[in-house]
Amino acid sequence: MTGEAAQPPMAWRYCGNQLKLWRLRAGVSREELGKEAGYGYDAVKSMEQGRRRPTVRLLEIADEMCEAHGLLLAARDYLTPERFPSFSLDFIRYEAEAIALSSFQPLLIPGLLQTEEYARELIGAHWPPLDDEAIEEMVAARLERQALLDKQARAFSFVIGEGPLRQALSGTAAHKRQLHHLMETGERRNVTIQVLPNGGAHAGLNGPLVLLETQEHEHIAYEEGQTTGVLYTDAEKISIATQRHVMISRQSLSPSESASFISKLAEAL
Repeated sequence: MTGEAAQPPMAWRYCGNQLKLWRLRAGVSREELGKEAGYGYDAVKSMEQGRRRPTVRLLEIADEMCEAHGLLLAARDYLTPERFPSFSLDFIRYEAEAIALSSFQPLLIPGLLQTEEYARELIGAHWPPLDDEAIEEMVAARLERQALLDKQARAFSFVIGEGPLRQALSGTAAHKRQLHHLMETGERRNVTIQVLPNGGAHAGLNGPLVLLETQEHEHIAYEEGQTTGVLYTDAEKISIATQRHVMISRQSLSPSESASFISKLAEAL
């Protein structure tokens, strides 16, 4: 298993290409189309190049201006927002079936532990900007994933850096609710949450890491960057990833110490 560079969905790229071809055929400039639809030049360009999802509004205006007689607007049914980044889809599938998950996240609250407010603020900060429909779809998908925690026969272990526990994304009250949510989730029998305090060198300085165990007892590791995700099963790499996660856990506070640490952060808000 190897990493895959993030690519916009094929439907976006195909629709954008058709949009451009119809516009050129009709002799309509990007500026003219954008002005009529309420978008800037760069936004229209991004949609034509498939880097941004073409909106229904733009398709409606382009269909009329380019006299496409409904052929451009017909694409709207194929442009539903993506629920997950394309590079993470394989991981999402394995995560859904895994009997054990061990996660280290130094920069963010892990997705399975996020409140709706936290998820919406985080996804809403995506760049290039997402439209409202895409944000709502991705937030809903993230919250749906959290149902995995209800399966008590599966074990979940999370190590979270101190940084995201202190960083409020959407105000003090919302952050306090996020911290309380962590404490409540950590009380489940199948969930363990540890805090890795700031300061000093540790085995997780190179970034986040997730280890999965499948129902067939196959072990998988996943590492994710801003635009790529790497999923691998190579025995040597799995061994190294597991050793790193063990060292990270050893350098972290115990579950009870972590709960106390998070509680004190919440009380201070």
